[in-house]
Amino acid sequence: MIVGIDLGTTNSLVAYYTEDGPKIIPNRLGKSMTPSVVSIGEEGQIYVGESAMERMLLCPGSGASLFKRSMGSSKKFSLGDKSFTAEELSSFVLRFLKEDAEAYLQEPVTEAVISVPAYFNDARRRATKRAGELAGLKVERIISEPTAAAIAYGLWQQKGQARFLVFDLGGGTFDVSILELYDTILEVHAVAGDNFLGGEDFTAVLEKMFYDKFSQINRFTLNEKSAKHIRKQAELCKMGFGSARTSKMQCNINGEEYALSVELADYEEACEELLERIRQPVKRSLKDAHIRLSDIDKVVLVGGATKSPVIRKFAGKLFHMIPDTNLNPDETVALGAAVQAAMKERREGIREVILTDVCPFTLGTEVVREYEEHRFENGVFLPIIERNTVIPASRTERLYTVRDNQTKIRIHILQGESRFAVNNLSLGELLIDVPANKAGEEAVDVTYTYDINSILEVEVKVISSGKKIRQVFKDRDLDMSEEEIEERLETLSYLKIHPRDKEENKVLLLRGERIYEESLGYKRAQVEQVLRKFEHALNSYDQEQIAQTKQELIEFLEKLDEWE
Repeated sequence: MIVGIDLGTTNSLVAYYTEDGPKIIPNRLGKSMTPSVVSIGEEGQIYVGESAMERMLLCPGSGASLFKRSMGSSKKFSLGDKSFTAEELSSFVLRFLKEDAEAYLQEPVTEAVISVPAYFNDARRRATKRAGELAGLKVERIISEPTAAAIAYGLWQQKGQARFLVFDLGGGTFDVSILELYDTILEVHAVAGDNFLGGEDFTAVLEKMFYDKFSQINRFTLNEKSAKHIRKQAELCKMGFGSARTSKMQCNINGEEYALSVELADYEEACEELLERIRQPVKRSLKDAHIRLSDIDKVVLVGGATKSPVIRKFAGKLFHMIPDTNLNPDETVALGAAVQAAMKERREGIREVILTDVCPFTLGTEVVREYEEHRFENGVFLPIIERNTVIPASRTERLYTVRDNQTKIRIHILQGESRFAVNNLSLGELLIDVPANKAGEEAVDVTYTYDINSILEVEVKVISSGKKIRQVFKDRDLDMSEEEIEERLETLSYLKIHPRDKEENKVLLLRGERIYEESLGYKRAQVEQVLRKFEHALNSYDQEQIAQTKQELIEFLEKLDEWE
């Protein structure tokens, strides 16, 4: 049995597919959501979910929460006298969900599709996969949460072409994704987000309002048990705005009662900074997708934090439309993951859909850049495959020697967005020999090919000698043999052909060059303009832009022939 799992920052869910569609599997307490909390007892017993939350209130320091935010890092969480990484703690939650699913379904659960925030980089995705394997699950597919949400809403079943924006604000992370549907292809155009922004931060606003009101309570000297009590009351106060414009915090600290009444309007004003942080990824995703807000056909709200009237009002104003909230935002991602699991099983009644993904972070290399004559800046990052490029993809950049008699070129493979190489994540290095020559006379073509399975192939070719070296950088937990990887890369070899080198494009460019040479004056300037536009599109690798400018060039040249 394959299940779908939403491994959340604050709560996690598991679902499976039935003849009537995807269903949430209740946990051992009969509830759909299991808090993503782990606690360790004195004798080493592991508590997960609500029992862990209660134990943390009784025994501060015995548990951990919000560890998903540290997934893929080396950060350790101390639980009593033991310490664990985020992926180890996540494996406890996943095992708990697996056991609940097996008890409910009365059969073994061996495999899972697990969702992650769209903005998770490779290290965080690998850590999520390892957590699943530590829990005894085979994890062949990691699905982005917004894509899972789109599947749950049945967006992939609609006819024709449409664009969707998935607004996913969970307990600890925020994602915004723009997807487009073409027939049976659901393509992710852009993703953006904030891995440190979620419902917990909106709870923290109420905490701050409480401490500001009762300044005699020092939050920095308060014992952990009292601090957690205040946090819990702030969460209840936040939930209270769902049915009223005024909500209260009622806290008992060291035997004294403290009550805070909060107006919704005051809470909205206090959340302004957080709302502005939401606005920025939305703007970036639209910019990266090269579309306007008016081009979006539907906005879908996902994640428990979107139940807040503050968020729903903000989203309505931001998108100038009423977002779709038909599904329970807490359950949407898990339901979508279950449908994806059914697609993987090729279950009857499930329409097959091709899901594309994008690179969440830019892949590039370190270069030396000349900013004035004979003056160079070291450690500059050169993007090769930019973020939000639809994958699989292949891109090539030509690099030149910068010193006379230089005999080696180092290719430092990096992932990130900073213009400085040192600020980006290092994936490895390649070193290739080049003939000694004057600076700028020797060059190499560097080709990056990136696959949906997180396989990155880097090939370096010396232009003058034809010498080549290549290396494959893969997820160390990828369940593919070297032969399978080579076979997969061979099938992607077509991607390494520059659009300029395709026969039909070469013919069109040569035809344009001929007509340019035969023309004079204004006519020649017009030919140059449309040729430059087509060449720019070819260099962008954007298939939609290439097709559009190609057609424009063909029509223009045909009109010239008619005039002649």
